[in-house]
Amino acid sequence: MIFDVITAFPGMLEGPLGYSILKRAREAGILTVRVHDLRDWAEDKHHKVDDAPYGGGDGMVLMPGPLFAAVDDIRKTHPADRDRTILFCPQGRPYDQETARRLAGYDRLILICGRYKGVDERVREHLADEAISIGDYVLTGGEIPALAVIDSVTRLLPGALGDEEAPTRDSFWDGSLDHPHYTRPAEFRGHKVPEVLLSGDHGKIAAWRREQARARTAERRPDLLQRRREDDEATKH
Repeated sequence: MIFDVITAFPGMLEGPLGYSILKRAREAGILTVRVHDLRDWAEDKHHKVDDAPYGGGDGMVLMPGPLFAAVDDIRKTHPADRDRTILFCPQGRPYDQETARRLAGYDRLILICGRYKGVDERVREHLADEAISIGDYVLTGGEIPALAVIDSVTRLLPGALGDEEAPTRDSFWDGSLDHPHYTRPAEFRGHKVPEVLLSGDHGKIAAWRREQARARTAERRPDLLQRRREDDEATKH
């Protein structure tokens, strides 16, 4: 899996990519991340990539020229059979586990990190294959969303976690939250681990975990259960 990230601030991505699962996946050749400085495609000697918005208003807007040139050069220099270009912006579709699973099926993702007041609309309309938002809040730029997508997609790649079944036991995989987890000690500050987890009865433990997952999903994210019911109904028809 290859990620080509286009950003005006490449240093923001360096740290997280060098730790834990992402680091191991890169060292194992499961994951390749290339971070590209958008200013390398600037059209003037000052490496300017943004300008004031037409019609007036506050803030600056990323210009289309450098972004189109960057994507064109990346595709020419590093061709991929199945790739997809993604723009991160507040107007994008909400990101979820289903989207992560879909994106994991591509050979390469080109990630465009928005900045400032926004990105010239022609980038979203004519360059990006889709726009993604990781939540209903505003961030300074698309670098954090890019890292979120890289991390969540990498977990789904064969060999990234060691245990091929591990992602199927995570929250959201089947449309529900995960069950509670406990570790030693069995009692901490008067709070005990549920007896069933100490019983050694794997059947009872599995049943308890299923019930706990269902109960906490109903309490904390009833929208997930509703969505799953709607999907089941749609499948029947």
